[in-house]
Amino acid sequence: MRTVNAYAAPSATEPLVKTTITRRDLGPNDVEIDIAYAGICHSDIHTVRGEWGEIQYPQVVGHEIVGHVASVGENVTKHKVGDRVGVGCMVNSCGECENCLKGEEQYCLKGNIQTYAGVDPADGSITQGGYSQAVVVNEDFVLRVPESLDIEKVAPLLCAGITLYSPLHHWKAGPGKKVAIVGLGGLGHMGVKIAAALGAEVTVLSQTTAKQEDSLRFGAVAHYATKDPETFEKLANSFDLIINTVSAKIPMGAYLGLLAVDGTIVNVGAPSEPLEVPAFALIGSRRSWAGSAIGGIRETQEMLDFCAEHGILPETELISADYINEAYERVLSSDVRYRFVIDAATLA
Repeated sequence: MRTVNAYAAPSATEPLVKTTITRRDLGPNDVEIDIAYAGICHSDIHTVRGEWGEIQYPQVVGHEIVGHVASVGENVTKHKVGDRVGVGCMVNSCGECENCLKGEEQYCLKGNIQTYAGVDPADGSITQGGYSQAVVVNEDFVLRVPESLDIEKVAPLLCAGITLYSPLHHWKAGPGKKVAIVGLGGLGHMGVKIAAALGAEVTVLSQTTAKQEDSLRFGAVAHYATKDPETFEKLANSFDLIINTVSAKIPMGAYLGLLAVDGTIVNVGAPSEPLEVPAFALIGSRRSWAGSAIGGIRETQEMLDFCAEHGILPETELISADYINEAYERVLSSDVRYRFVIDAATLA
């Protein structure tokens, strides 16, 4: 067992504090990773503040992890000491159900094991995330990070990147397809970059035009303000696919009206309030409303390789570990362009 420094939430209402945690012993199929960088996701904040259900404290979060292999178990064949690797939102699954066997562990019928706030099947402990110096993970859930990707920036691909790549890939965004991304935040800006690289014609739908320059720089052909009612009239029946990244209640009828016949709107944002969907907004043009989580391990590796091939990286702001609480407040006030990344060296 190894004791490492970490930042943990002592309760739902207190700031995160520096502490130590113990990582479990290396099993025969495990990889021990020295963490170099960890991204901050809005999900981290929801979790530690108890907004997505009760958790056990103290809790270390962080599911956008990159680093180097420090040691491997005796049966490990996929990774070796020194490799650049990453860990995303899950660290295990049953491996036996229909979905796991199809490589879609994110939809494990028995429930996959989350990188934090889950129960580790190896020893029954509560999983602790990437705001720490090291982690031990089953080799099947450790990803190869291509050498061409800047390791200082790559961490958010393990959540934000795959969360957008998966629906864009599943709904076949590409040449000849018109795609709209709702919201230009940590998720949305990755959606623009990936959809553009896939060859789709990309439009950003944001509350205002304040980020229009960024949208166009990331590969969008247009940017519209959703606060302007004329936007919904002008763009009616325009899009084959809309990816909604915002975790807030939006007027679904208005957004469904932006879809062409057989178009689909996909929710990756997870608002706490139910969304109301007028039936006739779906029926009138054979439209669909869907949801999507992260991708499986195979698809996540595909996403990393795709990003390496196309030179895609998130826009990041590097911070020290003692700035995490300030970073949380800035995330909540949308004061980041577009993802915070913690330098794990500052945990020493």
